[in-house]
Amino acid sequence: MITAILIILELEDVCRFKSLDQLCSYVGLIPSTSSSGDKDIVGEITSRGHSRLRTAIVETSWVAVKNDPALLMAYSKLCKRMEPNKAIIRIAKKLLNRIRYVLKNQNEYVKAVVK
Repeated sequence: MITAILIILELEDVCRFKSLDQLCSYVGLIPSTSSSGDKDIVGEITSRGHSRLRTAIVETSWVAVKNDPALLMAYSKLCKRMEPNKAIIRIAKKLLNRIRYVLKNQNEYVKAVVK
């Protein structure tokens, strides 16, 4: 409950973000990049962004993976090709997209059904 209140208070109005990419950038769930000439280096998630909100979303993602079958399936697939801590960042983006949808459309969150 406390995390939900934190997310709602910190995001304020989710409609101010035109896209999921802008929201992810605000939260800090985007990779850091460095480019020089022909080289483009993509690194870990950026230290910029809203650190308290990013931490809340990532920690919530660990709980969501245990409770939502679709997120668990996506997490399991990601863990086959990357470290669990990197996989949970991808899940955090999926969860943030769901949070955005729920807040924007004023719908109740429904767990996805896996067939």
